[in-house]
Amino acid sequence: MRTGGFGGIDGLRRYLVEQGIVAVVDATHPFAAIMPFHAEAACKAEGVPLLAIRRGSWKPQNGDRWKSVPDIQAAVGALGTEPRRVFLTIGRLELPAFADAPQHRYLVRAIEPIGDRLPLHGVTVIQQRGPFDTDDEEDLMRREGVEVLVSKNSGGSATAGKLVAARRLGLPVIMVERPPKPDVEYVDHIDQVLPWLVAQGLFVTERGV
Repeated sequence: MRTGGFGGIDGLRRYLVEQGIVAVVDATHPFAAIMPFHAEAACKAEGVPLLAIRRGSWKPQNGDRWKSVPDIQAAVGALGTEPRRVFLTIGRLELPAFADAPQHRYLVRAIEPIGDRLPLHGVTVIQQRGPFDTDDEEDLMRREGVEVLVSKNSGGSATAGKLVAARRLGLPVIMVERPPKPDVEYVDHIDQVLPWLVAQGLFVTERGV
């Protein structure tokens, strides 16, 4: 196992060669903006097959009040100038951008402590890891007086309950869409990786298929 960066495209190319890598599976986060392109370039240069796992994105349903925005800065602007009770479910790394909109009262949920990433008065922090029950999400939003939800379009079921809760309550959702991805072969579930490896001739099952 390797942790940490590779030193750009050239560093990743060297790693592929030195380690004798015969295939790469890109399982980065849906909001990884750089590594997928580095993997594409390095694998193409070295002739290494590449498969990406891309979790399906959330789609608005009947009754949703979504406003899709391209990035975090656009999400900050979409909150408007009038003070609102804002539920941020975007992770801790993106929080500093919301310091530019100090008129709002923020409810922040993050997996890890946020430290001083949002140094404003009236910030309520909930440190939790999903999955989250839909009814619990609705109760939380009612109790905290949430007026708008800000979310990244990460997809999956673990944190989708907040979207159902917002729909039930008629709350607007500012949805930050995913960054662009390279045009490579991809699947939407890890169970599809092994068949791909077999098809590439890189893995033989017990039956020899």
